[in-house]
Amino acid sequence: MSFMKKLKNRFKQDEETEEVSSKYKEGMKKTRNSFSGRINDLIARYRKVDEDFFEELEEVLISADVGVMTVMDLIDELTMEVKRQNIKDTKEVKDVISEKLVEIYYGDDDEHVEELNIQENQLSVILVVGVNGVGKTTSIGKLAHQLKRQGKHVVLAAGDTFRAGAIEQLEVWGERANVDVVKQSAGSDPAAVIFDGIKAAKSRNADVLICDTAGRLQNKVNLMNELSKVKRVIEREVPGAPHEVLLVLDATTGQNALNQAKTFSEATNVSGIVLTKLDGTAKGGIVLAIRNELHIPVKYVGLGEQVEDLQEFNAHAFVYGLFADMLEDE
Repeated sequence: MSFMKKLKNRFKQDEETEEVSSKYKEGMKKTRNSFSGRINDLIARYRKVDEDFFEELEEVLISADVGVMTVMDLIDELTMEVKRQNIKDTKEVKDVISEKLVEIYYGDDDEHVEELNIQENQLSVILVVGVNGVGKTTSIGKLAHQLKRQGKHVVLAAGDTFRAGAIEQLEVWGERANVDVVKQSAGSDPAAVIFDGIKAAKSRNADVLICDTAGRLQNKVNLMNELSKVKRVIEREVPGAPHEVLLVLDATTGQNALNQAKTFSEATNVSGIVLTKLDGTAKGGIVLAIRNELHIPVKYVGLGEQVEDLQEFNAHAFVYGLFADMLEDE
């Protein structure tokens, strides 16, 4: 059975997996239309798999923001696999591409969804970082809503005390998700807010504390100093915390998102990525670039405006969403 058929069957097993596949299929429409259309065009123009074919395929992948290093790795892998299987017909390459994209994402790791590191019977602290405008506060609100639905007692700490309206925005999300928000006045020391948040979470026997942080940090030194201070407070008050450092990135910014990821991963130990607005870009390949070049797992992706559209990232579902139209022919 071809990899594409296996992929299709994987998401037709039950109602839950079908719902996941339909969300990725719908949410990745822009990337798929761009990517699949160009792949199909390429296959239609080339009858045989040769050097020219791979050169054009390279351009298609780079234009989807898969990342130059990742594309080079992928082309090398594809070239070897085509030779190994003695593939001559370009139509057969689609299946190899889809399989290699999944392999590149997972690398040597087990093929499973990267879940949040939530502790049992103790407070879990999630530190959320990212520049302004990427959807950080919205992602925190959606995540709080999901954890609340899972039966978790969640508290939010409004540590972004610099951006105008940031505290109020988090409060709105707190009301929507029906969770408590710990805050101080605008301009307060973020570390002091996080300290208050930890104290409040402990006194209320909360399961999860999600800490917002400022995104208006002009250079790496400021970024490191501010985040280091916040992390020291968390580590001192909750041994072993933060249990997650989630970096929120805007998928529509493409390679700029990759640069932000590099900067933040130097400033703090980023444990996972929340990639917003994946539904609004034709450059969804940035998921693969982040994973392959920075070795940071993408834990959540934004596939729409609704609360439920913040989805746990699933590489198989991602590749399914990328090739869904082609899979209809399988």
